[in-house]
Amino acid sequence: MQYTFSRQQRLRSSHDFDRVYALKRRFSDSRLLVFAAVNGLNQTRIGLSVSRKQGSAVKRFRIKRLLREAFRLSQHELPIGYDLILIPRVGVDAGVDDFRESLVSLVGKAARQLKN
Repeated sequence: MQYTFSRQQRLRSSHDFDRVYALKRRFSDSRLLVFAAVNGLNQTRIGLSVSRKQGSAVKRFRIKRLLREAFRLSQHELPIGYDLILIPRVGVDAGVDDFRESLVSLVGKAARQLKN
């Protein structure tokens, strides 16, 4: 299996973010909040939203790196065909494994609910 994270797997335009937010389908746990939408593609894409409440630019960028790595390592466990926006909870000190665990469980829950 390849564990790459290509440009096609990223939500980049504000239109894509607005579309996912507009559906108001959100799933959360103590570490992560995930907004989800069906995208009709043969891959799952992610976007990241890390607010200034998380801390300095250095801290925010570290959180983004951890979230991207969690997605990269978990992408083969996730259902295909969804757009996801990942928002970490403020004040949570989580590592890659913690984010992976949250990501897999929340996206699984989202897929079950969005399929119906």
